[in-house]
Amino acid sequence: MRWLTLYLRSRRAPMALAVAAGCAGLMWSLWAIFSKDRQVAPQMVVLTVLLLVSILTLTLSSPDYALDRTAALSWPPRRAAHLLAALLIVVGSLVLTRYTAAHFGPASVLLRDAAGLLGLTALGASLLTPARSWFLPLGWTLIAVLFPRTETVADQLLTWQSQAPDNRPAVLLALLLALAGLVTYALAGPSRRATADLPA
Repeated sequence: MRWLTLYLRSRRAPMALAVAAGCAGLMWSLWAIFSKDRQVAPQMVVLTVLLLVSILTLTLSSPDYALDRTAALSWPPRRAAHLLAALLIVVGSLVLTRYTAAHFGPASVLLRDAAGLLGLTALGASLLTPARSWFLPLGWTLIAVLFPRTETVADQLLTWQSQAPDNRPAVLLALLLALAGLVTYALAGPSRRATADLPA
């Protein structure tokens, strides 16, 4: 238990969770106040998921980079559990709105988008740095939301975040991104360049 407490504190998890909860509450409040429709618009659902994922990305590294690389602990299962916990937090917090004045959903879209975007950010955390890992998901998602296309399979893949829940290419690409991010981050951890993002 003490190890878990230290782990969460070293990754600023309490702060990230508080900010994520505040942002989710803000998005929920905006829709509940200004819209007569109980179902939140798909574009706002995608952007809310992206926002929560970006905030939780802050927890993918700690100030003690050397300690994270030590062989004294088996890091891959811990890193995998970290990502799965982040997925549950994002999806679970938005599914809880099902019986409220503003409903984020459907759950299959929340799961697809959260898994794909978390995988993409985890991949970025390993190949770039955690501080820069949200650049690609942000740019990709904004383009997908602003310019949704469904004409061809290539269009559906490029805009997978904005596709219908039963769109198979979008689901497959999200699963591929999720699996690639999970395996890469669990095995490699954050990029060695992560230390350059830390204050001196």
